[in-house]
Amino acid sequence: MRTITVIKKEMTVRFMSNANLAEAYGYKIDSSFEEEFSLLSLENIFFDIVAFAIFILEKLFTQHSKEVKQSIYEQKIGSLRWYRNKALAFQYGFDLITDTDRFNNDGANEDQINGSKIIKYSAVTEAVDETRVIVKIAGESDEKLTPITPDQQSAFEFYIKELRFAGTPLTVINFEPDRLYLTIDIQIDRLVLLDNGVSIRDGNKPVEDALQQYMKELPFNGELILQSMVDKLQTVEGVVIVNVINVESSWIDGNTNDYGQPEPIDIKKIPESGYFEIVNFDSIKYVV
Repeated sequence: MRTITVIKKEMTVRFMSNANLAEAYGYKIDSSFEEEFSLLSLENIFFDIVAFAIFILEKLFTQHSKEVKQSIYEQKIGSLRWYRNKALAFQYGFDLITDTDRFNNDGANEDQINGSKIIKYSAVTEAVDETRVIVKIAGESDEKLTPITPDQQSAFEFYIKELRFAGTPLTVINFEPDRLYLTIDIQIDRLVLLDNGVSIRDGNKPVEDALQQYMKELPFNGELILQSMVDKLQTVEGVVIVNVINVESSWIDGNTNDYGQPEPIDIKKIPESGYFEIVNFDSIKYVV
């Protein structure tokens, strides 16, 4: 998108190349506008105002174009993003309008409508080894990602399968978070942190806080990248060197409905449930 300076320059160049205007003002054709007109001249102020107005219009048109393209992209029926948007639009306790994919909100107030939208996070992917759409979902409680209840999941599955394309196998994943096991040695600045990782000045454990913050910053169904986690820890005051010894994760087995054995994460990992939870910080050691 053009800047105000570029817009004004294009206008003043054409202004200064006009033979009739050159004769009327008494300047040489194609001479510099800035040399002929002062900053306080009416002509300069006029061009500033017009250039600013054109800039705002172009900005509005550009934003509108982006929104239209995004809306078209997201509303492509049957696309993965369409399934995701439909998952987030689910309203627990409300019925669909007959022969539509929209909920009947007649007689409901705004609080009731917002409260019924229990799916706060969703990611939709395709299975690697078969033709199947996988819908990962999660709710939220006390600002933490949590599974929705069995009754809520049953209603959601009925809803999403009503909307799915005929013949499209679909699996809903509404699991407890993947468990994350961290074994890390951290060399500390003893002037800033105690041997147990407590901040001398603030009394908190900044390394643990940084790890929890990193978990929150991960997008739903986003990759946990070990190097990014290390980079996050390196920003903590008092941390000198971060040495990752081992990182493992375990997740719910859909067949047994129980956690499997932890498996190592070498470089990065997408959580099976869509999100991680650090089990504890017992294996984080602080060394001087």
